[in-house]
Amino acid sequence: MNFISKKSLPRRQFLRSAGVTLALPLLDAMIPAMTPTAKAAESISPRRFVGVWHPQGVAPGYWRPQQTGSDFEFSYITKPLEPFRDRTVLVSGLDVPEAYSTEEEPGGNHARGAVFLSGARPRRNAVSPYLGVTIDQLIAQKYGQDTILGSIQLGVEDAGNYGNCNWGYSCAYTNSVSWISATQPLPTEINPRVAFERLFGDGASPEERQRGRELNASILDSVAVKVPGLKRELGRGDQIKLDTYLENIRELERRIQIAMSGNIVEPTQEIPFGIPQEKDVHFKLMYDLIALAFEGDITRSATFMLGRDLSSITHPASGYTGGWHATSHHGDTPANIANYAKVNRYHISLLAYFADKLSKIEDVDGTALDNSLIYMGSNMGNSHRHAHEKVPVVLVGGIDGTYKGNRHFAYPDNVEKTSNLLLSILHLYGIEAASIGESTKPLEIA
Repeated sequence: MNFISKKSLPRRQFLRSAGVTLALPLLDAMIPAMTPTAKAAESISPRRFVGVWHPQGVAPGYWRPQQTGSDFEFSYITKPLEPFRDRTVLVSGLDVPEAYSTEEEPGGNHARGAVFLSGARPRRNAVSPYLGVTIDQLIAQKYGQDTILGSIQLGVEDAGNYGNCNWGYSCAYTNSVSWISATQPLPTEINPRVAFERLFGDGASPEERQRGRELNASILDSVAVKVPGLKRELGRGDQIKLDTYLENIRELERRIQIAMSGNIVEPTQEIPFGIPQEKDVHFKLMYDLIALAFEGDITRSATFMLGRDLSSITHPASGYTGGWHATSHHGDTPANIANYAKVNRYHISLLAYFADKLSKIEDVDGTALDNSLIYMGSNMGNSHRHAHEKVPVVLVGGIDGTYKGNRHFAYPDNVEKTSNLLLSILHLYGIEAASIGESTKPLEIA
């Protein structure tokens, strides 16, 4: 006779060793025996959030779908998301008035990108930057209390500038899109290896981590001896899940080490130790790190800066090699606009790459994509004109499995704004804030 035990592994189960805390993915053994799945999901499946910052707008005429509502036809730029139609919501016609130039504060259109997740207008003061708490941090406060990290902030481009950056605005506004308070931006990590060690390291000093990198050591080696004992307590299905999770960690480490290898012998000031020289590799590594962090429930809130405003990085994998900022100033020339559309489509294809990763991570009641929301946005529409209107917004995911995709919301120009969208997102996460930044009401996107 088979007996079903009421015992289960805690969701916050770790494998620990010197300098390492390895969180585990969701396993069947973490669901109390004989507990209905829906009830178990209520207490186990987390809600996750990712804010993806896409500076410098999009190519006019290539982003906005022609149809509204459901079953719309994806545009040239958004086409890569078509496999995830049921989890994709596109929003057109929004403004960012908090980023407008005024008579009192002319210029600075590239300096006010931090409005992305705050809905607040940055103050023009290089000495004492002031913004507002961003929604990723509000979500982290609610859902990140039981995780190793409350949130993570990733990017691919070193800040390289401090103090006064543009038109008297602090560089803090372009260096970070995540603010834990009105005066405290959170630093953005661009080194995949350092980010990896932040996710899985536990107490090791920078010097110890540096020695570990030089020795090409694996995070898993220090906990591998404990894996067999844990596996003996698991069923066959959980053993396979655990093996897959550990293999994914090893594979990510291997790719990071390969990406680092070109920089170990002769690092340059422009390319710090461990920074991949190919941006396509860099983008994907960072997306992979977020997916791995969600799989292990290491954090539930993340931001990813694809670049900084005024970024000049290039995207050869897009099929066009012009610098990002220069290309965004297309001069309304059709050929230039078409080239910029290639860059925009490339970034959406990376978003689809990330969505695919999340869709393959199992949760109790679906997948990590079902229980996450990816919010990709910008501070401009037509960046050639520095226009903070008709700003593109992409939402991918289900939040808690109930948020419906396959929709295109198109608002009349100069009527609705992104800060109202941020307020709506907070409400979708059960955070009943009265406002965020300069919002006036929640946007109807439910």
